[in-house]
Amino acid sequence: MFRGSATQKFSPSSAFLSSQHRSGLMFMYAVRAEEPAVETAEEAKEPAEADINELCKDMFNKMATYLTGELTATSEDYKLLENMNKLTSLKYLEMKDIAINISRNLKDLNQKYAALQPYLEQINLIEEQVAALEQAAYKLDAYSKKLGNYCPLLLLALNVAPCEGI
Repeated sequence: MFRGSATQKFSPSSAFLSSQHRSGLMFMYAVRAEEPAVETAEEAKEPAEADINELCKDMFNKMATYLTGELTATSEDYKLLENMNKLTSLKYLEMKDIAINISRNLKDLNQKYAALQPYLEQINLIEEQVAALEQAAYKLDAYSKKLGNYCPLLLLALNVAPCEGI
């Protein structure tokens, strides 16, 4: 299970100590140059109880600080969402008021249009009558021009003075 480094060079007269960490414990073993296949291991001493307690306290304090930070960040996120929801609901209330005002104004405009409808119909009727009168005036003008062309000939035939100003 324990092995020395494969890249180490051994001299025939030397013996030295090597160490490896396994599952948090440190093992010491001796590697002899004369017997490269034989290894012996010794378990390293554990740290003192006070050191372990101090390290545990430090770890728990740091973990508590980390978790407090995470919970604070999450809490701040929820507060931000709550504020955004409040602002959104206020905006929707404002939009609702605007929509109600628009609806009310539209109803007023429809009532005014309904009140003006008879007058608008009269205006349309007058417009049609004006168009008919305009057509009659064009026809009368055309007829009078034709009549003006015949007037001198007619007057000559009747021996009357020519029409002037027509």
